[in-house]
Amino acid sequence: MKTFLLGLWEVAEVVLVAAATVFIVRTFLAQPFLVSGASMEPTFSSGNYLLIDEFTYRLREPQRGEVVVFRYPGNPSVYYIKRIIGLPTERVVVQKGEVRIFRKGDDEGLVVKEPYLPQGLKTGGDVTVVLGNNEYFVLGDNRNFSYDSRSWGVLPQKNILGVVRLRLLPFAQAAVFGEQAISFNN
Repeated sequence: MKTFLLGLWEVAEVVLVAAATVFIVRTFLAQPFLVSGASMEPTFSSGNYLLIDEFTYRLREPQRGEVVVFRYPGNPSVYYIKRIIGLPTERVVVQKGEVRIFRKGDDEGLVVKEPYLPQGLKTGGDVTVVLGNNEYFVLGDNRNFSYDSRSWGVLPQKNILGVVRLRLLPFAQAAVFGEQAISFNN
């Protein structure tokens, strides 16, 4: 009987350690996300299963070009996935099919070059947004079919859950995502 109880205790310990590990990883480090919709095509499609890094933004601020998962400011129970285009304290102007970033003291602005967009795709809309501290301007890669900052405004940093690091499914499209640098044209 004593051997049976020791064996049962060992199984319980393994289950408790596994449960604690999963809780810590899901709460503080990473969590899965299932893409629903076409707003990030061709980068991500509906049904893609992603792994979101929740830890990086505890160490540094979000960067331009990163794809993030966040709680939609209009309804925090809804999750969105978009790409960061504008950073805190910048002015973002979407006009004549292009996105222009103005930093403090800059009167000319810089045209954003986005190599991840399909060739010839123009960014629709006519929007000017001045970002405050801890505010971001986000856009979907499928600009014609994305409900993003052009429609609902700025994304508060507190709503950002994490940055996309892995596409796990479908297996044929599995990939690791790092920093996606965005450059500018003058």
